[in-house]
Amino acid sequence: MTQDLNQMREHMLAAIAAASGLDALEACRVEALGKQGTITALLKTLGKMTPDERLVQGPLIQGLREAVANGIADRKATLERAALDARLASETLDMTLPADAPMPGTIHPVSQVMDELAEIFADLGFAVATGPEIETDWHNFSALNIPETHPARAMHDTFYLQQGIDAKAAGTADEKTTFSLLRTHTSPVQIRTMLSQKPPIRIIAPGRTYRSDSDATHTPMFHQVEGLVIDKGITLGHLKWTLETFVKAFFERDDIVLRMRPSYFPFTEPSVEIDVGYTLVKGKRVVGGAEPDGWLEILGSGMVHRKVIEACGLDPDEWQGFAFGCGIDRLAMLKYGMDDLRPFFDGDIRWLKHYGFSSLDVPTLSAGVGA
Repeated sequence: MTQDLNQMREHMLAAIAAASGLDALEACRVEALGKQGTITALLKTLGKMTPDERLVQGPLIQGLREAVANGIADRKATLERAALDARLASETLDMTLPADAPMPGTIHPVSQVMDELAEIFADLGFAVATGPEIETDWHNFSALNIPETHPARAMHDTFYLQQGIDAKAAGTADEKTTFSLLRTHTSPVQIRTMLSQKPPIRIIAPGRTYRSDSDATHTPMFHQVEGLVIDKGITLGHLKWTLETFVKAFFERDDIVLRMRPSYFPFTEPSVEIDVGYTLVKGKRVVGGAEPDGWLEILGSGMVHRKVIEACGLDPDEWQGFAFGCGIDRLAMLKYGMDDLRPFFDGDIRWLKHYGFSSLDVPTLSAGVGA
């Protein structure tokens, strides 16, 4: 029996070593260790042996099984390594070839317009200011002279946070430190800037804002840019010149015509809406033209209200200023020909490839801020 097992071992290990591929090796495994395999049949005979026979034959059969299993594992590793080496040799890449594929990804139109705005206003001496997107009632409303009964505070316009609502209900809210809403405009950045910096102040505040609204021209989250100037002797004339300079630089046309209409905002007095003239070209509205065919409202503005200046600890008899604000998404739509705001946030790669900008399209006043 021992001689037979030794011969069987040599025969099986030789067959395993001669296996030219994984399929041939699997056939050897099935023949030896499968359900109907030779070694499996030997293991089944152990139950019919006497204890003395089993004591002798058991280790020999188990040793045969272990030797064959180890031989199969080693041969399998060798074959797999050889297959991988052959695959790597056949799939090599010539890394010296020049790469001519276009750069993947694009700059979103909103990001591009933000860069254009920063470039234009930097040339006018404005700095870029930022602030938290989760705000307090005081910074978002009260300090901006927006009364408690103003419709903008209503739940259908403002996203309130439960934490702030609970604190007010419990009477533990501090109006200047309890964060209770998602900011509805970037005007709180103006308040925080006036509280932290001494005049003169010249800033723009671009960023995300939130309101409960959604249709072709409104989204729950959108982008605004607001500007603020605080200095001595500031008049409405300074505001008009600043906005005319900005709009002409942004749309890259000298024949821009602006119209100022009286309006009302709680945080400015007097307040004016700014319209830009447009001409009809092949049925589409194009901003610009010495003789406009119509008018489009693009932003709101006005002289900073005395109460807003006082709320920030400044003397309104000494310091005056103007402020303005407009939607960045709307500016992008007007300049680059989009007619629906919702695709801005859909993440459709086709839309992004069509309206997106190359990473090399860096806005500069010398080359034109547009791409």
